[in-house]
Amino acid sequence: MDDKLKIKITIGGRVYPLSVNNPTEEEGMRKAATKINDMVKRFEQNYAVSDKQDVLAMCALQFASATEIHTISSKENLEKAIRKMNTLHSKLDGYLK
Repeated sequence: MDDKLKIKITIGGRVYPLSVNNPTEEEGMRKAATKINDMVKRFEQNYAVSDKQDVLAMCALQFASATEIHTISSKENLEKAIRKMNTLHSKLDGYLK
């Protein structure tokens, strides 16, 4: 039995039929589509871009770069936290000896 939900998402004026596993995933897909469509509108208003594919490529680049920046930032924060924990561990180790 297939428990997947069938939904339709519109991105850049085109409708895409999708299958999702649950209502939470559906909500996430719909929110993502809304963000993409909002960004498409902003690019179309702010830049002289006539080809929808160019606008969608710009959106993809924007989202991908945001993901990469977040990943790098998260990694740097994790490394910083590990250094602090190692420093605290050394200090505690020194006090306990």
